[in-house]
Amino acid sequence: MNQVEQIILCILAGALAVFLIIGIVFLIKLIGLVKEAKKITVTAQSIAENADGVVENVKKITYMNSLANVAKLITERYNDAKKSKTRKEKTDE
Repeated sequence: MNQVEQIILCILAGALAVFLIIGIVFLIKLIGLVKEAKKITVTAQSIAENADGVVENVKKITYMNSLANVAKLITERYNDAKKSKTRKEKTDE
């Protein structure tokens, strides 16, 4: 092997070593990124599930509020009818 071949061999070996080191660092960073993405996904999923629970609670509260409004409306109409009946009886006397 002559001197030119040895120089080319050293250059190629150095380039290979550099690319291997860069590749290993890249893979380590990629694995860390995937782990972080998984944590974010799990957190987002739990937030979505909690949001579903909140929506269900709001639906229940709204339903109960509408039932209370209906009961209030019925009570008001009953009281108004009772008052008007009492007024008619007083005017008839």
